[in-house]
Amino acid sequence: MSYEPDSGEASAVLRRDAEIPGLVRPTTRTRFVAPGSVTGGRYGLFRWEMDPGANGPSPHFHRTFSESFYILEGTVRLYDGREWVAATAGDFLQVPEGGVHAFDNHGSSEPAAMLILFAPAPPREEYFIGLAEIADSGRKLTPEEMTAFLAKHDQYAVPPDEG
Repeated sequence: MSYEPDSGEASAVLRRDAEIPGLVRPTTRTRFVAPGSVTGGRYGLFRWEMDPGANGPSPHFHRTFSESFYILEGTVRLYDGREWVAATAGDFLQVPEGGVHAFDNHGSSEPAAMLILFAPAPPREEYFIGLAEIADSGRKLTPEEMTAFLAKHDQYAVPPDEG
């Protein structure tokens, strides 16, 4: 039990749409709806929107948090560690710690949107912002630098023959 008093308290957090920060990239838009800094580290919730044909991460896994995907609209290609599947509105994929996964909007002529839930909540927004800063700077990371960047954010690539 994480709350022991006999009466409740007024502790809810309302974030108005205009207050929710985001990250706009050439083919994706991310809204950091409820990062761990808002949820006390319990979970993180992002809205992820992709243009038709948008790339996503290659197959990877996380050691310290689970990740779940709930499709809101369009078709998202999800990799569940075994195969790529076409997921549509209402579909849900839960990936426990260590579970190999990936996503993109390849092969689609329509935009797609999904919610991504991380639990517990690492500061995932720092990962996405860091990637954007690297891309915007034009800097190319060496394989060693990329491996270190990914490890800093608990993201571990899966060799191509495994994913």
